[in-house]
Formats: sequence, C-alpha cells, structure tokens
Amino acid sequence: MVFLVLVLHLLGAAVWVGGHLVLSLTVLPGALRDRDPGPVLRFEKPFERIGIPALVVQVITGLWLADRYVPGILPAFDFADHLHTIVAIKLLLLIATAITGAHARFWIIPRLTPQRMPALAVHVMVVTTMAVALLVLGVSVRYL
Repeated sequence: MVFLVLVLHLLGAAVWVGGHLVLSLTVLPGALRDRDPGPVLRFEKPFERIGIPALVVQVITGLWLADRYVPGILPAFDFADHLHTIVAIKLLLLIATAITGAHARFWIIPRLTPQRMPALAVHVMVVTTMAVALLVLGVSVRYL
C-alpha cells in the first residue's frame, strides 16, 4: 500500500512540478517579453485539467504519507528531528502554495492584462520554486 501511495504521490509531483517548470522556463519568458498574456492563458486552461487533479492527489497522498512518518502529523511542528522538520516545512509550503495559487487563480488571472504580467510572473515563479522545494524535501526524507 505504501508503494502505491508513493507512486501516486510522485506521479502527481511529476505533473505539478513539470508543468510549472514548463510554464516558468518556456511560456512565461516570451509572454513577458511580448507583454502578451495570451500564451500564459492558453497554457493555463489545459494544464489546470491535469494540474489541479495532480495537486489534489499530492495533497491526499502527502497527508497520508506524513501521517505514516509522523503519526498525527501535528507533532511534526515540534521539529524534534530531521523527519519532523521536513514534514512541517512541507506542510507550511503546501499552505503557502494554496494561498499563492488561489490569489493568482481568482485575482490575477481573471484580470490579466499586459500591464499585470509582472505580477503573474512573480506568482508563477513563487509557486514553481515552492514546487521544486517540496520535491527536494520529499526526496530528502529518504536520503537525509
């Protein structure tokens, strides 16, 4: 069961992190250069169809895995050892990702204009950075 949950978690991460890296490194630079929100909007709509379910899978499987590593999950915030610290930081990054993503989804993207592209770029880079950090922290559970 743990293996299946971990595979689902990693598949979700592949979609979520990979999609944000594609957006950050290939779509966003040209859109910023041209001050054109079109490429970002064209990327976001199809990506959301797989990105949001992938994120939901990651949250569900991540909470399940966190509970296996730190029973009850909340004791992770005592930062007693490296495992507790990693779980706590991942939970904090998850909350920050949700807040940043919701702000972008409900306030930035619906009002996206050429003038607001820099605000969107900041959101994209922050979410991408947090996604990569979550991935690195996840790997470190096994190797630190």
